[in-house]
Amino acid sequence: MTVPRSRTSRRSLKQRLADGDPLRGALLRLPSETLVEMAGVAGLDFVVIDCEHGPADTALLQQHIMAAEAHGIDVLVRVGTTEPTLALRALDLGAAGLIHPHVDGADDARRAVAASHYPPWGERGFATYSRSGRFGTVTAAEHVSASRETLVVAMVETRRACAAADEIAGTEGVDAVLVGPADLAADCGFPEPSVVNELIGQAHRATYKHGRTVMSIVPTLPSAQAAEESGARLIVFNMAHVLMDTMSALARPVQTS
Repeated sequence: MTVPRSRTSRRSLKQRLADGDPLRGALLRLPSETLVEMAGVAGLDFVVIDCEHGPADTALLQQHIMAAEAHGIDVLVRVGTTEPTLALRALDLGAAGLIHPHVDGADDARRAVAASHYPPWGERGFATYSRSGRFGTVTAAEHVSASRETLVVAMVETRRACAAADEIAGTEGVDAVLVGPADLAADCGFPEPSVVNELIGQAHRATYKHGRTVMSIVPTLPSAQAAEESGARLIVFNMAHVLMDTMSALARPVQTS
């Protein structure tokens, strides 16, 4: 019997990062299949489906992942805090990786890794008959090998987490660190931007020290360029911000002389 080819013949996000590629994506909330398709047509590298602050409907998530695969774009899923069941289902559906929010220390980081990988790397329940296993048409060994390409992103969102960024980034199995600037500002009581920026810098320095990838969420193209110049290689545009800025600009009256 001919074994069906894997879900995709393109390089994984993890492989592309290892090769030094800078990657750009869009943060979306369900339901938004059309925006997923548009991101692929536009040539973005990935989309982030936000199941923390958006609906966590796995039927809708499957449709979004299918739309992404049809357009050659990868999907990262942001799960809720300590949600191994949703992590399992997102990966079974074919997500390329997971973003785990509110990682405050090494214990949280290890739990995030455990939810993202099969043994011996983690504790994810094993099955080859899911979408990610080509409905049982790949061998167990092939499925395990493919699953090791899962990208694990730890979100650092508090002052405590920034202080622990060295141990978080140093946790085996963490591939990237994303500072959540909104939650970090809230945790600090919405101080002057310089306070938050210094904490973000602290987390980024720890991430670079351990050879991990910095992921940055940005609202505009200039901020994306600035993040890339500072070393970030996973850039995600907050599409709610991008679209609202665009719509607000379109709604403004045309200025006449």
